[in-house]
Amino acid sequence: MATARNVVPGAYRGVAVASVDCGLDEAGLRGHFIGREAYRRTRFIVVRKPPQTAIIAVQKESSEPLFAPITAVQLLAEPTECAYVEDPDVDTAVPTALARAALTRANGKRGVVVEGRYGHVSFIIDPAPLRVRVQEVVPPYPAKLVDQTRRVLDTAEHLPPVELVPDVVELERLASSRPSTSYLLPCRGGGVCIDGPATSYLDERPERRAWTLIGCERSQQIHEWFYGERAEQVDVCPRQRPGGTDALLTKCCLLESHIDTDGGRVIVPWGASLAQISEALTALAREWEPTWAPV
Repeated sequence: MATARNVVPGAYRGVAVASVDCGLDEAGLRGHFIGREAYRRTRFIVVRKPPQTAIIAVQKESSEPLFAPITAVQLLAEPTECAYVEDPDVDTAVPTALARAALTRANGKRGVVVEGRYGHVSFIIDPAPLRVRVQEVVPPYPAKLVDQTRRVLDTAEHLPPVELVPDVVELERLASSRPSTSYLLPCRGGGVCIDGPATSYLDERPERRAWTLIGCERSQQIHEWFYGERAEQVDVCPRQRPGGTDALLTKCCLLESHIDTDGGRVIVPWGASLAQISEALTALAREWEPTWAPV
């Protein structure tokens, strides 16, 4: 158990906290706990002998009665490799939140116990979040897909720890790759504006002129519908950018009601809901961390 990455309890109600006077080595902990009664839901004990902390797993004679004697103890994290963090902003039921607290507050420690929101206590051992690159364009600000993904991860109890790696490109920077005296943008939404050249907006169906379309394939299709021809274009679709070797989450306007998986990356519709983003992250976790599960 202790050699796996991202070890987190399935529920913090299975984690007890005990203060002791014994040594926090395995022999001392066995001598203290074996034979003592534990609640039937208790599977782990955070053992405190301030300033030291250790994490143990326990087995009981039975899980049927309300309390049963402890019959075995396994030391998961000894005091030299363990830290205790108090942070009331951390939801300890969320693996990503546990990993973030561990890496920012106790980096270098194998086992990190967090006393977080509601006073609940849980832990993570060997935090190693799955890196997910999120490709997006701005405006609007904040980068919508990045922001939505963070919001999903803030409450995602079913996902392994995830570290978001924003890969965000500004529309104005994309436009500068093809200088023009006139640009056509999909719409005014999100505060999109390019200073200098004349700017028109496709959703207003302006009179045709010699412009460069700053948009995706769907914008190009709409242009062709309106004007009977395709336009000079800078393609802003995040899906078309190279993604590197990380797990990748991006979006595409050609998707309307479903997500798409493609070789280690997942694509959501341009106006994806939080539910679709949760579905996408679940698909990425299944692809990149297929054996992960809370213990």
